[in-house]
Amino acid sequence: MNRDFHILLFKVSEALVTEELAALKFLSLEHISRRKLEAIQEPKAFFEVLQEKDLIGMENLFFLKELLYRIGRIDLLTAHLGSSREEMERELQVPGRARVSAYRQLAYGIVEDLTPEDERSVKFLLQKELPKNKLHENASMLQVFLEMEINGIIKEDDMTKLKNVLQRVRPDIKKKIDAYEEEIKENYSKEEVRYPVSASAHLEGQGAEGEAEKRYGKIYKMENNPHGYCLILNNHIFKNPCYNREGTLQDGEAVKKVFKWLQFETVEYMDLEGKKLYETVKEYSKKDHRNMDCFVCFVFSHGEKDKIKGVDDEYVNIDDIVSCFTGTNCPSLAGKPKVFIIQACQGSVRHPSVTVQADSSGHLEVDASPLTSIPDKADILIGMATVEDYLSFRSRRTGSVYIQSLCKKMELLCPLHVDLTAILTEVNNEVAGRDLEGSKQMPKITSTLLKRLVFKVPQ
Repeated sequence: MNRDFHILLFKVSEALVTEELAALKFLSLEHISRRKLEAIQEPKAFFEVLQEKDLIGMENLFFLKELLYRIGRIDLLTAHLGSSREEMERELQVPGRARVSAYRQLAYGIVEDLTPEDERSVKFLLQKELPKNKLHENASMLQVFLEMEINGIIKEDDMTKLKNVLQRVRPDIKKKIDAYEEEIKENYSKEEVRYPVSASAHLEGQGAEGEAEKRYGKIYKMENNPHGYCLILNNHIFKNPCYNREGTLQDGEAVKKVFKWLQFETVEYMDLEGKKLYETVKEYSKKDHRNMDCFVCFVFSHGEKDKIKGVDDEYVNIDDIVSCFTGTNCPSLAGKPKVFIIQACQGSVRHPSVTVQADSSGHLEVDASPLTSIPDKADILIGMATVEDYLSFRSRRTGSVYIQSLCKKMELLCPLHVDLTAILTEVNNEVAGRDLEGSKQMPKITSTLLKRLVFKVPQ
């Protein structure tokens, strides 16, 4: 049987041309790292990687069928895989069946719809966004789209710049992006059934708050403006330059954007030594929070299990940071939610996926990290980038996987009145599903919240 499987893959690989291999690689980017895909030059090597990742096997051919269907090789589906266009269309209507993301399907579909003249126009309009050497005449539109992703011009949840270009070149294709964005909104709206959604968002009158509590449990009050401090402790430049954390500035900007939008007083401190880091936290615990609803603290640094590292390599216990805000030590926040989000490793072990080489290419870095058994006090929520003993990952260009995912999910789900614990669970699911240069990352939530924490979005 194994021999028959390899013969099948050989026959399929022999029938694929260079452009089709490029399409298969593009459609697989959610499952295989960009660096690994860049090294693949022939279909046989691509299929070997699919097997390494357990994406295909003798008894598991669906992903291969889907890929061939997406690139229009129905002849190979029929001749070698015993399937057909009609069968795949039926299969892919089953919710959750598709392995190629809706975003990747859309992007590939757009590329396929563009004529050579359209491509020249798109490249011309992107001259201010991309280097000229990425827009040369022989550059395929798949390559151009990949460069747009690398440079943050298009993202799964933000295709605004591409829409603006297509509005001038192909307004009919731009409408496909509009439909995709509407579908995303609808999907999140449907998921309100999954989440304990604040009924007060849908009910009018003075009884709305009470009705919400009756149906979904108590909710922390969010009535003041600002709602509270969002304190960001961001260590970028260390005394030992080997430990500098490139990409962390992007995390700081992403958090400030979200929490200013949510009406928090946002303050960022950069490059703190261990002692100063603790003193800064202590200072905020001594402030008067009586006219505040909440306190949020982000810490971005290196660390080890249960500890955060200052830029001078001195460590601060996470338990000591959190304990500053217990009811005893910070009475003005008693009964109010205190949120701590820590981007750092929990140790030095990689979550296994496949054998991993040390990252020296600048694609992803790791933070060496913290956490925590939180004090036995109420109203505290801690989100950790990873569980104990493991690494967390950070892109030098776009920021950390965990923080960037959290900010995107908050922008999407806060308007739907999803509570923070549910949002963090969504982040856990997204980050855990990512392939990070062959490793995995599993964030962690620890909570003694007594109510649901729902951030109000300004109208």
